[in-house]
Amino acid sequence: MSKQEDANLILKLYDLRREPVMREARNWFFTFNPTSAADYMETMFGDHSGHARMVISYWDMAASLVNNGAIDFETLIRRAPNSAERLAAIRERIKMIQTMMAERAAKAQAATA
Repeated sequence: MSKQEDANLILKLYDLRREPVMREARNWFFTFNPTSAADYMETMFGDHSGHARMVISYWDMAASLVNNGAIDFETLIRRAPNSAERLAAIRERIKMIQTMMAERAAKAQAATA
């Protein structure tokens, strides 16, 4: 695949990511932390089924494009200086965001109780 085709796929993925329902789904997904298969299945058949499926299928599609050589994300990321440290920092930020969102939800729930 040419670099231009690669870039066009990345831009299409970016456009999908910016779609309002996808943003809502992604924000919800940060709070999704199933601890059992039952939790997962409850979500897949519950009110947030669409959100879960949307985010999972988006990342499955993006990963499939990378795994099949259509987009070369991983090579680009691994070439960056300190890539392992940067990826670890991103993972920590995601954990922090999840904690903050959980605290916000707990405060909102306590305020309505």
